[in-house]
Amino acid sequence: MNKERWSKNIEEELILLIKDWLRQIGRTQSELCQSLNLSSARMPTLIEFLKNNFISGGIPKIANRLCEIEDLWTNDEGAKSKNENNSLKLSSTAQLDLLDEICEDLSKIDFNN
Repeated sequence: MNKERWSKNIEEELILLIKDWLRQIGRTQSELCQSLNLSSARMPTLIEFLKNNFISGGIPKIANRLCEIEDLWTNDEGAKSKNENNSLKLSSTAQLDLLDEICEDLSKIDFNN
């Protein structure tokens, strides 16, 4: 097995890859670091995380971890969207109930007097 060593070149390539990936999916470095449970959102902390993952499993380990994070974010967005839709439905239902009550009250009023 050909095990590549951590280098400044690998570090720079990974940083560019992650910045581009975050830009494409509309996320920030801070969100990534938070999802990785890092102590800081600063680049040196992220680099140290990448380096440790690289040493223990190479690029495949880093790629797998980033895919897990993207899946987590996708699932969170789906849950948010579902909750927002439920809120909308509740609001619409509440409005219809209120409209029904108003119509019922209006039907009891004799407007000829």
